[in-house]
Amino acid sequence: MLLWKKEGTVQIRLWNTNLRVRLIGEALFNMLFWMYFPFITVYFSAALGNYIAGILMTVPPIFSIIGSLFGGALADRLGRRPVMLLGALLQTVMFVLFAMSPSYWIDYIAFIGIGLGGAIYKPASSAMVADLVPAQNLRQIFATFMTANNIGAVLGPALGAIFFFHYRQELLWTCALVLLLYFIAIYIMVHETLPHSAKSLEGLTSITHVFKEQWKGYGIIFRDKVFLVYILAGIFALIPIMQLDLYLAVYVINNIPAQALFTWNGDFLMLSSTEIFGAVLGLNGLLFVLFIIPVTKWFRNWKERNIFILSSLLSGLGTFSLGLNNNIWFLFFVTIIFTFGEIVRSPVTVFLSSWVPPMVIFSIILVFAFISIVLYIQLFRIYVEHPEAAD
Repeated sequence: MLLWKKEGTVQIRLWNTNLRVRLIGEALFNMLFWMYFPFITVYFSAALGNYIAGILMTVPPIFSIIGSLFGGALADRLGRRPVMLLGALLQTVMFVLFAMSPSYWIDYIAFIGIGLGGAIYKPASSAMVADLVPAQNLRQIFATFMTANNIGAVLGPALGAIFFFHYRQELLWTCALVLLLYFIAIYIMVHETLPHSAKSLEGLTSITHVFKEQWKGYGIIFRDKVFLVYILAGIFALIPIMQLDLYLAVYVINNIPAQALFTWNGDFLMLSSTEIFGAVLGLNGLLFVLFIIPVTKWFRNWKERNIFILSSLLSGLGTFSLGLNNNIWFLFFVTIIFTFGEIVRSPVTVFLSSWVPPMVIFSIILVFAFISIVLYIQLFRIYVEHPEAAD
């Protein structure tokens, strides 16, 4: 049982043990995650070339989708705790494999495995929160987790700019150790929250059956025209934001020269290209932590249509503007612009960097943002003219 003060604020010390273990474990791992993940594309690009790396980076999200479907199905059949243990254990093993890997291709397999383990873990973890928390308090709990995770997103990239390239093995072993300890904590301290009556072994005799049941449900959803347009708009809208973790790393490290962050009485603080990229990511995370609540309040009276359009416009124009100037403070300025876009992810554009200059890629990203705006306008036009389509 969770307890709240009368005014409705959450007291973390009174949280259920399951949630406290998750908050600490996930916040710590999230910081480590942001110490390696933003630099993975650069790592594979340097080793295999931008074209091969770009193609390779389109594969992990597919495995993540499969892992999420499978993890969600298992969480409803076996329970939340065993699926969380499976996901954490798989990530631990994959980090060990990554740390001991003798080749880039094994590195890549390990990277896919890490993403797959995380995808299996997340649906069960989220479901456990929903099991424990009253509906009216879910937003507060998830906001707390989001804040903790984004603190890691602030510190992680700045540290990763140093540790990933100079102490990568030590970083990977640390990730493996943290996840092993988290696995042990889940095993010892976390209890199952799925009611026994809700558990079902039906269908577990065949993995194919599990996926068929899942896809049957999605098939019904995708026949909804409003929902289909919404998904398409979301796909185009998330492309600019995802470049924060993909092409932006390649662009900054390969095209932005080392330069002084500050100059004072003849002394200056120099940042390398890698450190500049880490600073951009850190600023992005810091802005998210500081402004997510105020921005939500500022736009609470806006129509959803206008919020989606503004989000796509800011993320598209902000990302496009990155290619206009290589000054570090200009990069920080446009980071502020695209940070206020919707934070979503998708794997595209890196492979194009082998063939075309940066401004062409940024222009393509901008076009995707404009397409999403057109689709959002069409979405709400359909909804207003034919509200029964959403029923």
